[in-house]
Amino acid sequence: MWLLIVFIAVPLIEIALFIKVGGAIGLWPTLAIVVLTALVGTQLMRSQGAAAMTRIRRSLDEMRDPAEPLAHGAMILLAGALLLTPGFFTDACGFLLLVPGFRAAAFRWLLRNVRVQGFSARTSPGPRHPKPRDDVIEGEFEELPPRDDDTPRRPSGWTRD
Repeated sequence: MWLLIVFIAVPLIEIALFIKVGGAIGLWPTLAIVVLTALVGTQLMRSQGAAAMTRIRRSLDEMRDPAEPLAHGAMILLAGALLLTPGFFTDACGFLLLVPGFRAAAFRWLLRNVRVQGFSARTSPGPRHPKPRDDVIEGEFEELPPRDDDTPRRPSGWTRD
């Protein structure tokens, strides 16, 4: 039910903000601000996303729990989606998600309020399926009956004649 409220409230908030800001500064400055925030937000998202990927790799290399870097990466991705969505409210939420302190607080809130119902991990060290051999080529073939005529056969390019 709360998701339905969000899907109704956000566009209404955006429309109200567009009307207020557009009435105060005019149409073209309002559109310029929306485009500028999308461009700036995209650049910020790229740089912070690259840093988040580095933290994820480092935590995996050091055999540490990657939950926090993954959560930060997901929040940065959400921030990018919000910044690319036209509107002042979504831009504000997107820029807020790009602030590392806010993301850390949001992660702590998620840890307190989200419960994992189940988790499973594969314990076998190797892959589930054996690695296919490199010298085997799978395919289908059909045997052709021998030819009755004496015409010479040219190599087809598929054989070693």
